[in-house]
Amino acid sequence: MSIRAVVWDVDDTLFDYTAADRAGMRRHLSAEGLLERYETVERALAHWREITDQQWARFSAGETDWVGQRRDRVRVFLGSPGSLGRSLTDAEADAWFDRYLAHYESVWALFPDVLPVLDALADTHRHAVLSNSSLLVQDRKLRVLGVHDRFEAILCAAELGVSKPAAEAFHAACDALGLPPHQVAYVGDHPEIDGRGASDAGLLSIWIDRDSAHTVTVAASGGPRRIASLAELPAILGADTRFGAPSTFG
Repeated sequence: MSIRAVVWDVDDTLFDYTAADRAGMRRHLSAEGLLERYETVERALAHWREITDQQWARFSAGETDWVGQRRDRVRVFLGSPGSLGRSLTDAEADAWFDRYLAHYESVWALFPDVLPVLDALADTHRHAVLSNSSLLVQDRKLRVLGVHDRFEAILCAAELGVSKPAAEAFHAACDALGLPPHQVAYVGDHPEIDGRGASDAGLLSIWIDRDSAHTVTVAASGGPRRIASLAELPAILGADTRFGAPSTFG
């Protein structure tokens, strides 16, 4: 099997979304005077992440649109405990989310292993992005992070009308590159949405599990390859480079 291109997830794969979201929301809640509503900061941040995951699932299922899931995140978050959010107008919900975004964007950063692996694979593989976000968000994010020009194509669920783990999403990325799925690798952080989804769509699936937080079982063959660092990727792809390390998972 000859892999000619790598398609990348963005959040928590290239971009340290979790760290930025936590730091940005902590600053935002402090500025809004909302931390006292919770027993601990950790509980406040966990509540925000739970709501974010729930609303993302609704968006991925087509139950709401991109703007709607943002407004619903705000309304649900402010509505419990208490009832601040339930009566928010769209404009008020948007303004609250925009204030959060200012804090969140101030701490954006790539993972340390991203630039080395993109450099190592620059001459051997083509690159694209497939995200369950929107093009408006991810295009700007990749520009701010300084890696936008590394990718031939940037595809997002909001514009595609289909989300990972649907095979159609992965095949759209392959079509954008003009390559069949078996010549494309996909790298993402979620074991099912990214890992299993890409594998079922016929791509070489690489699941990046940096903190070993997941306890799911990965098939020995035919399923996603599990790695702990992007430093392992060139060896898996057979790239002609000295960059890389043996898998820590076996």
